[in-house]
Amino acid sequence: MEALQSHPWPGNVRELRNVIEHGAIVTSGDALRVPLLGEAAAGAPPAQTLADSEREHILKSLERTGWRIKGPRGAATLLGLNPSTLYSRMQKLGIPHRRQKETARE
Repeated sequence: MEALQSHPWPGNVRELRNVIEHGAIVTSGDALRVPLLGEAAAGAPPAQTLADSEREHILKSLERTGWRIKGPRGAATLLGLNPSTLYSRMQKLGIPHRRQKETARE
């Protein structure tokens, strides 16, 4: 409690609320443990960009479906997307689809 009171809270009440919410999510047990921003940032790995996260998620889905995009067992269905939307996101993120991969090998 003393650490929370002594922190300057440059982000004001919103920052305090976010830190307490984070503590509630990551704490196990009866006592709330709230790492201050300086402590959390020092040990935390660098954050991924949204594009990196989206690319990784799409690639995992494609691998899970054997690179099938369309159909009931395709990645588009798994991701809840229209196949044309998935194709455009793959193009935007530089993920080749099966035909492009086969053409690149030849």
